Amino acid sequence: MIIVLKPGATEAEIEHLTQKIKERGLTPHLTTGKERRLIGVIGDERAIQNLPLSIFPGVESVLPILAPYKLVSREFRQEDSVITLGEGVTIGGKQVPVMAGPCAVETQRQVLDIAKAVKAAGARLLRGGAFKPRTSPYAFQGLGEEGLQYLAEAKKITGLPVITEIVDPRDLELVAQYADVLQIGARNMQNFRLLTEVGKYQKPVLLKRGLSATIKEFLLSAEYIMAGGNHRVILCERGIRTFETQTRNTLDLAAVPLIQSLSHLPVVVDPSHATGRWDLVAPMALAAVAAGADGLLIEVHDNPEEALSDGEESLKPAKFAALMTEMRKVAQAVGREI
Repeated sequence: MIIVLKPGATEAEIEHLTQKIKERGLTPHLTTGKERRLIGVIGDERAIQNLPLSIFPGVESVLPILAPYKLVSREFRQEDSVITLGEGVTIGGKQVPVMAGPCAVETQRQVLDIAKAVKAAGARLLRGGAFKPRTSPYAFQGLGEEGLQYLAEAKKITGLPVITEIVDPRDLELVAQYADVLQIGARNMQNFRLLTEVGKYQKPVLLKRGLSATIKEFLLSAEYIMAGGNHRVILCERGIRTFETQTRNTLDLAAVPLIQSLSHLPVVVDPSHATGRWDLVAPMALAAVAAGADGLLIEVHDNPEEALSDGEESLKPAKFAALMTEMRKVAQAVGREI
C-alpha cells in the first residue's frame, strides 16, 4: 500500500508512523515527489489490517498498490527514476546514453581500441563481457578476472564507466570491484538467488528481459532487486523468442512505452541481441530512440569476422560512429539528446 502524507507532516510524525509499520514486520519506503511525500509499505499487509493508518498524525490517505510488483510500479513512484551511471552520465531523464563495446572481452588491445573508438563517437559507457553465459558449454566463456582488468584499464584511459555481466552470485564481490553497472542477462532474469544478492549492493543494475518473459514477469524480477534494497535498476528490452527465424529474436519496441506507463524505472533497448544481425542494428536503434528508449546497448567490434562471440550482430567502429550521428537527429526530434 501507499501512505500519502500531508504537506505539513513533521519528521516526528513520519518516524512514529514508520516505527509502527516496522513493529508489524513490514518495510516502509519513504519517497519524496514533486508535490507529496509518500510511504510505500512492502510485505504481508495482513499484519497491519487492524492498524488504523489513516488516523495517524500527518497521514492524508492510504491507497492500495494493485500491481503485483510494488516498488517497481508507477503507483509507488509517479516521477521517473533518474539513475546516475558515472560522472555526468544519467539515465531516465532527457539524456539517452549509449553503452557500446564488444560482446566479449578478448584481448587487452581489443578492449582499449574499441573503447577509444566508441568514446570518440559519443558513447557514454563501455560494455564488455568478462563472464559469458553461452548456450553451448564448448563456446568461449570469457576471460574472467583478466577480462575485468582489461575493462578497468580501458576505463582509466578513456574515462568511460564500465557495464559488465554477472552470471554467478559467487562472483558478485569480484565483479563489483571493477564494474560501474552490473548487468544481469536474459538467461538469468529469473535467477532469483542472483537477483536477491545483487539487491544487497548499491550499484546500478541493468536487468535484461528473459527470452520468453512476459512484461509482468520482467517487472517482478526487478522487484526482487529493489526488495533487497537496491533501487538503482535499469530495465533492458533485448527481444523475445517468437516463431520468427529470420532474426535472432523479435524486438518488442511496444514494450518500451508500455513498461514506462507501468513503472518509473528507465528502459533501454539492445538492438544487437534483439536482431542478431548487424544490418538491422541501425534501423532498430533509431526506432528505439523514437519510441522513447532511455538508452541503447550496442555491440561494437573492430574485427567482427574474428569475434569470439556474436560477431554477426556487431557494428564496426565506423558504422557505429555513423549511427551515432543519425541517432542524435532522432533524439533531437523527440526532445532528447544522445
